[in-house]
Amino acid sequence: MRTGSISALSSTGFHRLVYHEWGSVENDRVVVCVHGLARNSRDFDDLAQALARDYRVVCPDIAGRGHSDWLNPPAYQIPQYMNDMVTLLARLNVEKVDWVGTSMGGLIGICLAALPNSPIRSLLLNDIGPFVPRDALKRIADYLEDRRFDSIEACEAWLRQTYPALGHLSAAQWHRLAQTSTRVLEDGTLAVHYDPAIAENLRLSSDEDVDMWAMWQQISCPQMLIWGEASDVLRADTVSRMTESNPALKLLSLPGIAHAPSLMDSQQIEAVVSWLRSHQHL
Repeated sequence: MRTGSISALSSTGFHRLVYHEWGSVENDRVVVCVHGLARNSRDFDDLAQALARDYRVVCPDIAGRGHSDWLNPPAYQIPQYMNDMVTLLARLNVEKVDWVGTSMGGLIGICLAALPNSPIRSLLLNDIGPFVPRDALKRIADYLEDRRFDSIEACEAWLRQTYPALGHLSAAQWHRLAQTSTRVLEDGTLAVHYDPAIAENLRLSSDEDVDMWAMWQQISCPQMLIWGEASDVLRADTVSRMTESNPALKLLSLPGIAHAPSLMDSQQIEAVVSWLRSHQHL
């Protein structure tokens, strides 16, 4: 794993955006993996290692998460993230990328893929679609707090309770997740690895559904959808509408899995690798 950074622009100045990458820098087949609202790039470690033989894999920390700079809170919006990702793609110096997006990362991908002359070659969405009900947004806002922990073990216990979709992870994966999900404060305690102001932004916008159907209709690249059938973020009626409007959409349904599938177990990783390879020559 290599770590790099770029300087991106917001309305209040420049900020540093950190990314991790695997695979040869000479490989012009690039997969960009973008995490969910309160997560970070290290969620893709297992998937990136599996893809690194065939691809250059780039996993950014979206602003306000992981090791990237925090922003003035009103800037925590999809348009800002899109601009940051365009800056990252310019650094990578490639014309096209395959996009893997979990939750928020998928929404960013939808917005980019819908634009004319988009750099998105193919779009894989992990438990996200063009419609997110307000009830799901409110639930997510409720657990996005300025959490503090006395130990990695305490953080791991909180993660296990907060992310039931990850119940299948191994003990080693849970421990690594706890380590990458925390930052050390000056007093030695641990805090969640995201700006707590993100939660306030979500609360202010959670009175309305997210509706991107108009954008979804503009996407023409190959698409795959991974759906946790117990998800409240991606409902069954949304999945039905997505598949009806795009019969070529590849769907992987995961019974009993809530939001969002980890992309850390062998079945999910193999599904992603296989689908990306099927579009290798596009």
